[in-house]
Amino acid sequence: MTEARGPHGAPLELLLEGGERVTAHRPWPRAWVSDAAWRRAGALLAEGELTLLALWGEAEAVHVALLDERGGAVAVLSLACPDGRYPSIGASCAAAIRLERAVQDLCGLRAEGLPDPRPWLDHGRWEVEAPLGRRGRPAAGPPALGDRERDRPVPGTYRFLPVEGEGMHEIPVGPVHAGIIEPGHFRFTASGEAVVRLEERLGYVHKGIESLMAGASLADAARIAGHVSGDSTVAYSIAFARAVEAALGWGVPPRAVWLRALMAELERMASHIGDIGAICNDAAFTILHANCAMLRERILRANEACFGHRLLMDRVVPGGTSVDLSAEGGRTLEHLAEAVLAGFTELVDVYDNSPSMLERSVGTGVLRAELARKFGCGGYVGRASLRAFDVREALAYPPYDRLAFAVPVLNSGDVNARVWVRIKEVGQSLGLIEQILGGLPDGGVTASQGPSPADSSEGVALVEGFRGDVFAWVRVAPDGTVGRCHLRDPSWFQWPLLEAAIEGNIVADFPLCNKSFNCSYSGHDL
Repeated sequence: MTEARGPHGAPLELLLEGGERVTAHRPWPRAWVSDAAWRRAGALLAEGELTLLALWGEAEAVHVALLDERGGAVAVLSLACPDGRYPSIGASCAAAIRLERAVQDLCGLRAEGLPDPRPWLDHGRWEVEAPLGRRGRPAAGPPALGDRERDRPVPGTYRFLPVEGEGMHEIPVGPVHAGIIEPGHFRFTASGEAVVRLEERLGYVHKGIESLMAGASLADAARIAGHVSGDSTVAYSIAFARAVEAALGWGVPPRAVWLRALMAELERMASHIGDIGAICNDAAFTILHANCAMLRERILRANEACFGHRLLMDRVVPGGTSVDLSAEGGRTLEHLAEAVLAGFTELVDVYDNSPSMLERSVGTGVLRAELARKFGCGGYVGRASLRAFDVREALAYPPYDRLAFAVPVLNSGDVNARVWVRIKEVGQSLGLIEQILGGLPDGGVTASQGPSPADSSEGVALVEGFRGDVFAWVRVAPDGTVGRCHLRDPSWFQWPLLEAAIEGNIVADFPLCNKSFNCSYSGHDL
């Protein structure tokens, strides 16, 4: 049965009605709710009435961020877990399963009814169990097999899901890979050359980001946020900064707001062009790979010339930006846009008129639109499978509410569609860069801020990175440090879909499918 919809962003308002509102939470509401409301949220996710944005835990509480796409509303529900347990959202919404496994590892909270309770981030090698939980304690070495009391994973004993059938064989790949790439394990079950199942195991680059941020100054925490995933440093930095600014009620100079968008589009353009070349390389089309790499290098050099860093790390800070753009820098970016347009147009023409390339990409690694919708999959992966969600348009944060652009959406859901969404987004980024440079306001790029509030305050933000939506939630303590922060990469909802997209394809096409998704290991393994 579909939830009745009313004003003010229902059904989210209906979930919040009986809850205890957290007053110092901005810009969207948060409320402490009952078990019944928490379960109802899971049912609404299963029915497609709501979309899962994030799920994270603390020592004695669990939180879920929800999106009503049709109503353009966001809310956070919180549930107290005094006995260390809570009803599983993953029991009705598959997108939450890995998030709840991570909460189990990090906070020690158990999701009752969770379909897959295996450890996810904890490989049994941490020095501390449940580091964010109330029962966190030093781990006295690897646990013994069968040690139910400690319930800790044993290194090297992860149980992959079984596959039954005649003639099946397993192919383990990773976690160490050839070339410069982060670690992740892929366990293929194949019948001949056809992939019957792929199961991933991640968590090898877990860095304890949330532990590092707790107690950090805003400046130090902003730097950590910007280094979560190097290819999305601008997106993470903007998300964290906007969450802090919402929590503290800080204003941001208009020029800084526009400069942030300028950096975000430069990051999006460089990442897309680099990835398009890498996809072509996995199909042995090395000439396009080389030319895309040169074009990306040109963007990175312009970044350094204009903003002092090739990847634009630490350029966005709470309250504004740490650098300004000179008149000469503006001219440099204008020339860059002209050069990228000319060079990239030629490369796209080569891609689209190369039968050998299209034979590998068309019809390969198809992601069904239904799965993209159920997992709330964002970015080019979702948009290539008919999910037209883009935070810049759907929730229109400044300055995108004053800029003209289109969100490209395709329906074939294959490698070729994911390439073409990227191609079209590069074109949109070029148009946005032109608009931003033409409308860049005068003035400063940082504003002096008032003292921190007497009580803790909380903020939440959603920002469109090149992979999709980046979520940030932060609690600022009265002394101005970070009390708690949770960051969620779009890859959390894309990695599981890669497993689905590869099924039925041949093993040799996995690198092509994998690169067309290009999920972040580092951003996932927080």
